[in-house]
Order: sequence, then structure tokens, then C-alpha cells
Amino acid sequence: MHSLLIDHLSTAVVKLDNELLIEYLNPAAEMLLAVSRRRVYGQSIENVFFEDESSISALHNAANTGYPFTKREARLEMPNGKKLFLDYTVTPVMGVLSSTESLLIELYPRDRMKRISQEDELLVTHQTSKELIRGLAHEIKNPLGGIRGAAQLISRSFKDEGLKDYTQVIIEESDRLRDLVDRLLGPRQLPKIELLNVHKVIERVNQLVTVEANEQVRFIRDYDPSIPDIMGDSSQLIQALLNVVRNAMQALLQDNSQDNKEVRIMTRALRQFTIGSKRHKLVCKISVIDNGPGIPEPILKTLFYPMVSGRPDGTGLGLSIAQSIINQHNGLIECKSEPHQTLFNILLPIESAN
Repeated sequence: MHSLLIDHLSTAVVKLDNELLIEYLNPAAEMLLAVSRRRVYGQSIENVFFEDESSISALHNAANTGYPFTKREARLEMPNGKKLFLDYTVTPVMGVLSSTESLLIELYPRDRMKRISQEDELLVTHQTSKELIRGLAHEIKNPLGGIRGAAQLISRSFKDEGLKDYTQVIIEESDRLRDLVDRLLGPRQLPKIELLNVHKVIERVNQLVTVEANEQVRFIRDYDPSIPDIMGDSSQLIQALLNVVRNAMQALLQDNSQDNKEVRIMTRALRQFTIGSKRHKLVCKISVIDNGPGIPEPILKTLFYPMVSGRPDGTGLGLSIAQSIINQHNGLIECKSEPHQTLFNILLPIESAN
């Protein structure tokens, strides 16, 4: 009866003997750890997952003393290289002679909660930066208009063409600063929402970047043809994806250490997926993966801020604008990076198209 109840728990449960050999896993644990109970029965827990030597010592101590303990935010490593971020509780089960007969380990994954928290933080940070830029733009553009108008009036009063050149510089620099502020604000028009095929958007971007790359970068398509049409603004989504793919391409072109330069664009459908704190029945994931040098950790944390760029010639506006466009479509752009693999995930909800 006890085994039947534990088998129906959604919490992953592992049972060890007092030598830390596996006696039992419930189905939730098999799914979480990606192992079969029959295959690992009688093996040491270290063969299934491992944290560090101190965690093994803590398990031995719990078996010897009979005291339970809980570990928060543990990072477990699997034999296949997969890593799990979770909490776990260890409870000694006492035998008839008041000695520990076995240990019950309850595993509580935190990966999904961590990702939701990170996405919420990213959305809030991006919204805050947008509000800051909007206020700053207002304060800059008002005096700029006055400066430009005054320069035009002064220019009309000059008969010497040489003096007019100076006022023309003022006018041109005022226009340049106004254009920069407009670019910081991103697209000012609301999206023209219509039903569209996301792969047509991607193919248009592929055409543009293939010409720019001049055969120096290989673009790989990996599409899921089952993804239904989504609701969105085609031109804005092209701009957002183009900014992301172009960013990957330029990073590769500037990397002299990599000969086989590749950008993979992959689409997948995700079911019952959470974007920020909102759960969606169906989500379209567009992944842009390059094998470039990677993004430095300090820049990675502020990557979607305006004016942040890892390239000497970068403006730092492309990814910020892309994030704004995807946010307007109720989606999100995430980024993970390490040397030789940088991954951008563009997440767009699909159910609104139904």
C-alpha cells in the first residue's frame, strides 16, 4: 500500500539503504533523473547523481545519526552530463532496533521556478529601461527642437556662406541626435496583427543575412513544419529576428579563431509553457544558435539594455529593439552563452491565433 501511494506522488522519491545503495525510485523520480529503477537497483547513489563529497558525507551522517536535513538550491550532475537545479529533503527511516534502516530522499526541481523568476526579472527590467528612455527622450527632444529652430533662424540672417556652414553643423548634429533617440525608443507603431507563417518570416531573414555573410557563414535550417500560424506583425517580427541573427553573424565574422562558422535557426512547438508568469497552451520557440566565441558574462546580464554591445563597432540597439518588438507580441527573448555556443530563444505564444 505504501509503495502504491508513493508511486502516485508527483514528488520524486528515492529510497536508499544505510550504505547509500538504491532500493527504490518512484515513477516521478525515474522521469526526473531519466533512469529506470530496475537498471539502477542496488547501485550507489553516486552512479545516478552526484553533487559533491560534502553531500555524500551528509547522507552518511543522516544514516548514522538518524537526523533529517534539507538542502536548498543543490546542483546535481548526472552521468550523461545533464545538470539538475533542485531542493531535496533527506529523511532517515528507523528500523526495529532504533537504527537507520533506509533513507528517503524527496527531490523538488527548481529549474522551472528559477526560469520563471529570471523571465519576470528580465521583463520588469526591460519595461523599466523603456520607461526611463521614454522620459529621457522627451527631455532631449524638446530642447533639440529649439536648438535646431534657432540655428535655422540664425542661418537666414547670415550673408556669409562660411558662417552658414557652422549653423548647418548644428542642424545636422541635432537631427542625428534626434534619430538616435528615435532608435532608442524602438518601433513607435503598434503591431499590425495578422495571421502569418513563422517560417516565411525566417526565410525572409535568411535571404537577407545570406547576402550579407557573402558565403563566410553557413546558415542551417532546422524547422518543425507542424507549428501552426501565429498572430503577429510580419515586418516587425522580421526586424526582430534579423537583429538577433545579424548579431550572431557579426560575432562569427569577427572571430578569427573559428573556421567553420555556423548559425543554426531552429523552430519547435512547446506545450503548456510559461513565459514570465503566464502559462500558454502552445508556444513557438525560434532558436538562433551560433558557434562563435560566446558573450562575456558581464555583458550577458545586461545584453538587452540599450547601448550595451560586445563589439567595438556595435550600437547596442539591435537586441534592445528586438526585445521590445517580441514583448509587444506577448513574447520574450532569452539568451544563454558559453564559448562556441550562444543560444537565443525567441518565445511567441500561439494560442491567440486560434
